[in-house]
Amino acid sequence: MFDVLTMAAIADELSRTVLDGRVQRIGLVDPLTVAMEIYARGRRHALVASAGADRPRIHLVERLPSLDPALITPLGLQLRKFVRGGVIVGIEQQPLERVVRLSIAKRLTPHNDEPRPRAGGNERTGVAGSQTANEIENAVPGHDSDGSDRSGWEDEGQDDDSEGESDATFVHLVVEVMGRHSNLILLDDEGLVKESAKHVSPRMSRVRPIRPKTPYTPPPPQERPDPRRLTGPIAAALLETQAPSATVVNVLVRQLRAISPAMAREIVFRTTGAITATVADLGADDAATLARETRALLEPMLTDAWAPVVYRRDDLPVEYAPVPMAHLAASADPVPTPSISRAAELVEVDPGGDDAATMTHAQRRARLTAAIDAAAKRIDQRIASLEAQEAKSVEAEHHRIAGETIYAYLWQLKPGDTTLEVDGTTIALDPGLSGKENAQAYFQRYQKARGASRAIPELMEKAQTEAAYLDQARTQVAQASSFADLEALAAEWEAHGGTPVAEPGRKPGKSSRATKRPKAVLTIDGHAIFVGRSGRDNDAVTFDLAGPDDTWLHARGVPGSHVIVRWRQQGQAEDERTIGAAASLAAYYSSARTSATVEVDATRRRHVRRIKGAGPGMVTYRNEYTVSVRPASERELEPPDSAAPVATVGD
Repeated sequence: MFDVLTMAAIADELSRTVLDGRVQRIGLVDPLTVAMEIYARGRRHALVASAGADRPRIHLVERLPSLDPALITPLGLQLRKFVRGGVIVGIEQQPLERVVRLSIAKRLTPHNDEPRPRAGGNERTGVAGSQTANEIENAVPGHDSDGSDRSGWEDEGQDDDSEGESDATFVHLVVEVMGRHSNLILLDDEGLVKESAKHVSPRMSRVRPIRPKTPYTPPPPQERPDPRRLTGPIAAALLETQAPSATVVNVLVRQLRAISPAMAREIVFRTTGAITATVADLGADDAATLARETRALLEPMLTDAWAPVVYRRDDLPVEYAPVPMAHLAASADPVPTPSISRAAELVEVDPGGDDAATMTHAQRRARLTAAIDAAAKRIDQRIASLEAQEAKSVEAEHHRIAGETIYAYLWQLKPGDTTLEVDGTTIALDPGLSGKENAQAYFQRYQKARGASRAIPELMEKAQTEAAYLDQARTQVAQASSFADLEALAAEWEAHGGTPVAEPGRKPGKSSRATKRPKAVLTIDGHAIFVGRSGRDNDAVTFDLAGPDDTWLHARGVPGSHVIVRWRQQGQAEDERTIGAAASLAAYYSSARTSATVEVDATRRRHVRRIKGAGPGMVTYRNEYTVSVRPASERELEPPDSAAPVATVGD
C-alpha cells in the first residue's frame, strides 16, 4: 500500500532517523534500485529506493542489500560522485504526492580522506535544512561538526572521482513512487536533471521530459478537491453527480486528489461497514460521515501520529499500513509494528533479503492484488477522462447554434464587431474575420467536437469492461484457496498484459504453469456442478465443458465466478435442489460472499456470449431468471441427500 499516506509516514520517519546523517556507502542493487548506508544519531541506517514497476518504494531496511559492483550506470556514477560522503540536510514530501526529495550537501576536495565514524559516535540532532554550506565547508576532517571522532570507520566514504573542487555542492535525490512511471532523479541545486534511472524523452511525455541538463518538473497536481479539506456539502455535491450504481470506492478514487483504492476502501468501510457500498446505498447523513472519515484518515499527515500495522494471514505478512485499517483487520490479523519502514520491509521484501528467495503464497497474493489495484486506478482515470470529454462534447451543439445564429443575423454585423447579442445571448466574434468566416469557424469547431465525441461511447464501453474484468480478477485472487489457483491467476494476469509478478526459479516471460481442466466441485443426483476459479477457468467451464442446454449461473451485479450445472441428460428440466446448490456456490465465489443473501442470475448456456476483445471470463447473457440464496461452500452443500433445498427458484 505505497500511497501518499504511506509516503508521508516514510518521510516523517526518515526525518527522525537519517536527517543530518552522512552517506557512508551508496550503490545499485539493480538498474532501478539504489541502496545506501547512512550514519546518523550514533548508528548506521540502511535505506533502499526503487523505481521498479513491480515494487517501487523507499524505506529503511534492517540490513543493506548486496550491491552489484559490476553494475555501472550513469546514475550510479553520479550518485557515487555527488552523494557518497555527503550529508542529508533536507527531507521533503511533495504535498499529496508519492514523491520525496532528499537534499544532500557535500564538500568536493582533491583528496577527500575523511574516514568513517565509529559506531559509538555521538548522536547528532537537527531539523530539515539545518546545515548550511558554511557548516559543511568548515567541518573538521575526521570529525563531525559537533566534534565526534570518525576515525574508527573504514574509509568507504572516499570520493576518488573529485576533480579538485573545494566548494560545497548541493544535490537532490528525488524518488517518485508512481507505479510504472516511478523514477529516481538526481538534480543539481538549480533544479536541472543531472541523471535519472529512467530517461523520458519529449516524445514519451510532452509535459514531463526527464533527461540530463533539462529542468525538472514535478508531477502536476490533480485538479480535484483536497481530501484534507473535504466537508459534508462538498462530499454530497460529488455524490449527486454520480450514477446510483457507482461504487463509493470508485467515486472517491476518481473524484478526490491522491486517494488510493486502499484508502478509499478504508473510508467507505468506516462509513458503511462494507467496501462494496454504492452511491444508492448511502443515507442522508452518510455524506457528512464520509467527509469526516476522510479527514480522520489523513489527519496523521498533519499530526505525525502514525501507528504502523502489519496484517497477517496464516501467520504470514500480507498487507501493511501506516495507520490501523478496519477493512484489512476484517480479513487478517493486525500486528502493531515499530516503524512504517519495518512494516513495508516485511511485506515488500522477500524473506531472507535475496531476490531469488522463495515468495510465500500470501505475499504473492498481496503483490498480485497490488498490481491489479494499480491497473484499476489507471482504468478509473481513463473513465474519468472519457467522462470529461463526453461533458465537453455537449458544447459542440452550442457551436452549431452559434454558427446558425451568426448566419441568421449577418445583416446586423459590422466589420470589427467582437460580439453578437441575440435574445440575451452573447456570441463571441473574431473582429479580424467577416460574419460568414465567424460562422464557418463555429461550424468547424462543431464538426471537430462531434467527430471526437463519436469515439467516446466505444472507448467508454471498453474501459468499463476492463474495469469489470479487474474487479473479477481481484475477487478471484482474494478467494484463491490454493497455490495452484493463485499461480493460474498470476499466469492469466501476465497473459492479459498485466505487470509480471516475480516467481521463484523462473525468469520473466517464461511460465511453468499449465492450465488444468476444471473438475466438478459437487455432484447432486448425478448432475455435476463446475466453478471457475479464474478468468480462464470461467471460459473453460462455460464454453468448453458446458453444453448449450446446461445451466449457467453468476452472482447478480458483482464480480464472481461462473458456475455451470451440467445436467445428466441434455435438455432435461432444471432440478430445483441442484439449481439452489449451484446458486449458493455462485454467491460464495463472488465478492458478496459475506452477505446474508445474494441474488444470483441463471440462464441456459446458449444465452451466454463472450465479449469480443475483453479479458478472460467476460460475457453478456440474456433470458435469465433470478434466485435469492445464502452463500455456501461445496463443503457446506455436501450430502446427506435428504437435505432441504438451499434456495427456491423463482422467475
